[in-house]
Amino acid sequence: MHSQEHNISVTTFPFKANLSFAPIIRYWQQEHEGCKSSFIHCAQEITRQLKDAPELLGPITDLKVLENYECIIDLLMTAVFPPATREIEAIGTVGPNYDVSFYHTDLFREIILTDHNYLKRPLNIDEHRMLFNRVRMVYFMVLEKFYQVQVPHEEFLIYTVPDYQLGLYRHYNVEINTQFLDITPLGPLPTLSEVEIQHLLDNIRDMDIWMKVLPPELFEINGFYTLHLVDVTVQEVLSSLKNDLLERDVMLAPDRFEQLQEKVRIYFKRPHLQLGVAAFHKNRSTFVNFGNKINHSFLLQSEPSSSSYVGFKSIYDSLVRDGRPLVVKDVAKSDQLPEGVREEMLGMGIQNIILALLRYGEEPIGILELGSPNPGDLDNFSLSKIEQFLPLFAVAVNRNSEEIEARVQAVIRDKFTAIHPVLEWRFREAALNLLDKMNNTPGPVEMEPIVFPDVYPLYAAADVRGSSTERNTAILGDLVEHLQLAERILKKAIEVHPLPILDELRFSVTKHLRQLKKGLISQDGILIFDMLRTQVEPMFEFLEATHPDLMPYIQNYRDAMDPDLGILYKRRKAFEESLTLINETISEYIEQEELSAQNMYPHYFEKFKTDGVEFNIYVGASLEERQPFDIMFLRNLRLWQLMVMCEVTRRAAALKPKLKVPLETTQLILIHSQPLAIRFRQDERKFDVDGAYNIRYEIVKKRVDKALIRGTDERLTQPGKVAIVYSQAREANEYMEYIEYLQNKQVLTEDVENLEIDDLQGVSGLKALRVKVNC
Repeated sequence: MHSQEHNISVTTFPFKANLSFAPIIRYWQQEHEGCKSSFIHCAQEITRQLKDAPELLGPITDLKVLENYECIIDLLMTAVFPPATREIEAIGTVGPNYDVSFYHTDLFREIILTDHNYLKRPLNIDEHRMLFNRVRMVYFMVLEKFYQVQVPHEEFLIYTVPDYQLGLYRHYNVEINTQFLDITPLGPLPTLSEVEIQHLLDNIRDMDIWMKVLPPELFEINGFYTLHLVDVTVQEVLSSLKNDLLERDVMLAPDRFEQLQEKVRIYFKRPHLQLGVAAFHKNRSTFVNFGNKINHSFLLQSEPSSSSYVGFKSIYDSLVRDGRPLVVKDVAKSDQLPEGVREEMLGMGIQNIILALLRYGEEPIGILELGSPNPGDLDNFSLSKIEQFLPLFAVAVNRNSEEIEARVQAVIRDKFTAIHPVLEWRFREAALNLLDKMNNTPGPVEMEPIVFPDVYPLYAAADVRGSSTERNTAILGDLVEHLQLAERILKKAIEVHPLPILDELRFSVTKHLRQLKKGLISQDGILIFDMLRTQVEPMFEFLEATHPDLMPYIQNYRDAMDPDLGILYKRRKAFEESLTLINETISEYIEQEELSAQNMYPHYFEKFKTDGVEFNIYVGASLEERQPFDIMFLRNLRLWQLMVMCEVTRRAAALKPKLKVPLETTQLILIHSQPLAIRFRQDERKFDVDGAYNIRYEIVKKRVDKALIRGTDERLTQPGKVAIVYSQAREANEYMEYIEYLQNKQVLTEDVENLEIDDLQGVSGLKALRVKVNC
C-alpha cells in the first residue's frame, strides 16, 4: 500500500515523451547567432557536424544510434559537462521516458548506474516514489511555463546507495536540471484561476489531483534532464547521529547502539571500526556499567580485579586527569600503552585506537572509544571529525544515565523496598523512632541500624549442570550453520558471476568456519556477526538484483534467521527455552511450598534465578515480633528444605524428555548450625550477613557448588542426587535422621555416601552426605 504522503495512482510515466537533442541544439544555435566569442568556435563546429547527423535532429528511439555520433555529442554536452570537472563531478543525463543514462561522468556511473547504464533505485526511495518525483517535476515545469507560476524550491532530495567497495552506505544530494526539456501542448490548455492554482500548490504530494486538473495527454515532452549527485554523507550522518543521540533510549538498547556504530563507520568511511562508550560514575570515581545498559565499552570487558582492567583503568584515569585524547596509530608498535594492555588490544583485533573524554559541563562522564583492526585508519586528523559528534555522545550518556537511574529507583520502590511481611514490624518501629528523633533533636538525624541477631540460615541451590558449556555449544552450532548458509550462497554466486569480491568474501566465511572448529570466543562471534551483517548480507541484495536464480538460496538464508534478532538463533533458542522451563518449573514449585512453610513458622525468604534457582531462609526469635521461637521450628524447616530439594530433583528429571536441550540439575544444601546476625544495608537496600566471623558462611555459599570430592576430580554435586554439606558431626547426625525418614517413604534410595571435600579457597574441613533421589 502506497504512502498517502506521495499519492499517485498510475504505475508508468503518463506523459508522451521522447529523448531528443533538439533543446540543446537550439541552445548552441542561439550561441552561434549571438556570436559570443567564448563559444563561437564550438558553436560553429557543432553546426558543421550536424549537417552529417540528421538523426540527432529528431526524436531518438534507439540509443544505439548515439554510438555513431560520439564526437558531436561530446561537443553538445560541453554545455552540461564542464571539461575541467568531468573527473571529479557525478553528473548524468536521462531521457524523459528512460531509466537509462546515455551520457555521464565516470563517477556518476560508479555511484548510481548498473553495468548497462540503468539507474539503480536508491535504498531510501521506492519505485513508486521515483515515479512520483518525475511526474511532479514535469507538472512544476508546466505551471511555470504556461501559467507563469513560480513553484517554490522543493526540499532536498537525498539518494542513499551502497558503496560495495567499502561495504557501507553513502548519501548524495540530487540536483536536477531541466534546462534541456521542452514541454509542448497537444491541444488547448484549461484556464486556471488563482484559487485552482493554489489548490494544486496545496496538494503537491497528491499527483492524482494534478492529473485531473491537467491531464497528462495534453502534453508532450522532448529532450533530456541531468542529475548532479553531491556527496553529503558526512552532513547526513552527523544529522542522523544528532537525532539518534537526542532520543531517550539510544544508549540502553544494544541494537540501537549498533546503529550508532554503523553511522560512525560511514562517517569515517571505515567499515570495520568499533565504537565503544564507557560511562564514568563521578561519585565513585570509577567506570560503571549501569547493569550493562549504558556501558558499551569494548575494552572494559574484564572483571575489575583483573590486571587488564587495571591497565585500561590507568589509561582512562590519565584521560580524565589530562583531558587530552589518546591516539594510538599502531598498537603493536606503541609505547603509550601500559604493560599487558597492548597484548589485550591485539588479542581483540584492535590495531589502532582513539580514546576521547566525554564531558557534561565540567564533569567527566565517560570515554568514547574508536578502534580499528587496521593501523593508521585513525590518526590526529580524525580528532577534528570526532569533535563534531563528541558533545552529542556526552549529552546522550548523561541523559541515559539519569534515565536508567530513575528506572532502577522505580523498580526498587515497586519491588524491592516492599519489606518482607515478616520484617515489616521492625521497619515500622525504626521509622517511628526516626520521626520521634526528628521532632525532638536539632540538626540532622540518621535511621537507626536494623540488625537481626541470632538467626539461623538455611541455604539450598538447584544448579543447571554445564549450562555455560551448553550455551557456548549452542552459540557455536548456530554460528557454524549461519556461516554455512552464507558460504553456500557465495559458492553458487561465484559459479554464475566470478567476481573477486565474491571469492574474497567466500574465503573469509570459510576461514571463520575453520577457526570455529578450534573453539568459540565471544569476541570472535561478535566479529563474525559484524562481518556477515556489513559485508556479506549487503552483497545478497546486489546478487538478488542481478541474478534472480540465486533468490531461492538467499530466501532460504533469510528464512533461517530469527525475525527479531536477524541472526540464526535455533540452538541458542532451544537452550534458552530449556533453561527457562527448568528455572520456571523449579521456581514456581519453591514459591508454592514457601507459602506453606511460612505457616509453620514465620521467616525471611529470598530466591534468585540464574542458571538454576537458589534460596536463602533466615529464621529466629529476633525476626518475629509475637510468636516465640523454638529450635523445633528450625528442625522442621530443615526437614522441609530437604523434602523440597528432593522434589525439585524429581521434577527436574521429569522435565528432561520435554527439553529441547537435555539439561540436568544438581542439588545442594548447606548446613550452618551456629546462629548469625543479618543487617539491612541502607545504601544497597538489602540484607547482608553481619560480622567478620559470619562472612565465612557467605564465602562457602559462593564456592561450594564447584567443590570436588577429596583426592578425585569428581564434582560433589551430581544430577539426580542431593548433596548436604556440613562441618560438624552433629549436623550429619541430624540430617541422617531426615534421610532415614525419607528413605522409609521411598523418596530417597538406601545408599548414602559420606564424603570429604577438597579445601576451597579460604575454607577447609567441609564434609558432605550425598544421596540419590527416587525419580
